Amino acid sequence: MTMIMNPVLRGFNPDPSICRVGDDYYIATSTFEWFPGVQIHHSRDLVHWRLLTHALTRQSQLDMKGNADSCGVWAPCLSCDNGTFYLLFTDVKSRIGAYKDTHNYLVTAQNIEGPWSEPVYLNSSGFDPSLFHDDDGRKWLVNMLWDFRKGHNRFAGIVLQEYAAEEQRLVGPVRHIFRGTELRFTEGPHLYKRNGYYYLLTAEGGTEYNHAVTMARSKSIEGPYEVDPQNPVLSSAGRPELALQKAGHGCLVETPAGEWYMAHLCARPVKDHLCVLGRETALQRCEWTADGWLRLDSGGSVPEETVQGPGLSESPIEPEPETDDFDSPKLNVHWSTLRVPADPSWLSLSERPGYLRLKGRESLISTHRQSLIARRQQAFRFEAETCMEYEPENYLQMAGLILYYDTKDYVYLRVTHHEELGVCLGILQSRNGVYDELLERDIPWTGRCRFRLKVEVNRELAQFYYGEEDAAWTPVGEPVDITHLSDDFPEYIRFTGNFVGLCAQDLGGLAKPADFDYFTYREIR
Repeated sequence: MTMIMNPVLRGFNPDPSICRVGDDYYIATSTFEWFPGVQIHHSRDLVHWRLLTHALTRQSQLDMKGNADSCGVWAPCLSCDNGTFYLLFTDVKSRIGAYKDTHNYLVTAQNIEGPWSEPVYLNSSGFDPSLFHDDDGRKWLVNMLWDFRKGHNRFAGIVLQEYAAEEQRLVGPVRHIFRGTELRFTEGPHLYKRNGYYYLLTAEGGTEYNHAVTMARSKSIEGPYEVDPQNPVLSSAGRPELALQKAGHGCLVETPAGEWYMAHLCARPVKDHLCVLGRETALQRCEWTADGWLRLDSGGSVPEETVQGPGLSESPIEPEPETDDFDSPKLNVHWSTLRVPADPSWLSLSERPGYLRLKGRESLISTHRQSLIARRQQAFRFEAETCMEYEPENYLQMAGLILYYDTKDYVYLRVTHHEELGVCLGILQSRNGVYDELLERDIPWTGRCRFRLKVEVNRELAQFYYGEEDAAWTPVGEPVDITHLSDDFPEYIRFTGNFVGLCAQDLGGLAKPADFDYFTYREIR
């Protein structure tokens, strides 16, 4: 019997939307301000998963230039009907304060790997749009409704409107079909139909430690919806001993043999309540009761780390190479950029074959033009290293290896030029937007301008190193506390998890290039 080991998608992979097409299973997850938008993972057995592709690969589909941290792509919904894939997503433009500017779009494709269409605008009344394909051929959009007014519940419930596929627009009245339960913060809706009932699965409790999956049902798609008397269906609230916290935001899939699974969001604190890896994706096996309600197969409502797999042939995945030598003409699928796609004006794999060239642009607080590529941290313990050739001429030019959460929080082993020291390296840190330089004095560099840079992360601590060609590694400073690179720091929740990557800045506007020979990401078990 194969077992599912949770989380199945480790590191920043939240808000899963799961879809089966024949013998293939796909999970789409949120990407927020990282580009390309919407990660799509693939499996044939629900046990082994690999990152297959991204849906939003062109700036014409997703233009996030200027989007604030933790805005961008929220909660995609992936489905397939009559050979066409449908993907809905929200591009959030603002999120702090009373208002939220949440624009909902739909793209389609005949092949999961694309090309995906240009976006069709749907509405902006709230976030988490989801498309339901009824058995009579009609299609229905549901999304949460945002109410900014004083004295009102901001998470105002779920609204329904018909989508006319041929006309590519919403039609008919908007119906307010569900106002949520006492858990509040109603979002993440998905509709299903089974044995004459429409089932509305929602996320409630907020996407932190009171998160939950709740269910209601109705004989009519317009309601009224009867709430499951044993809600929540899934939650880890009030159970700090559980390995999987923040369980919620569920989505259902059925195997050909009639086995049901729920993909859901979860998180694993690295220390105290702080989740450096961000929100991840897990799977729970489910069953339907005789009176037509969904229950976890394990009994109760708490998420399990180990879950019985389906009766499908095992389909293992080849492990990903640890090292990217930058020999390919395009970036590896695991690389992401901030807000805009990689562009030859600032990133090149061809100007110097075998190297990644980054041309310095704006600072690390910019939400417009950063020269940064990074990949998700997906384990509590890992090491990453690179070899960089770079000859900065002044302090406005910097490049190196970075741990990056967002514009307010990062730790950066960078090479620069100082008037007295010449070429040198040191560690920059931003903690909740407060800039610091962690060494009393930067380390002068007297050799060839070819730098080996490395970081070792062990849960909440990161140790940086440098080395000359073929020389032993030398520590840079003391271990750095990186708990600020987490969803739960500081007070206001964020959504993206920690990344590790490469970047270059030229604050004088001269686009000084840095050339990276390779990048290695190695998880330590």
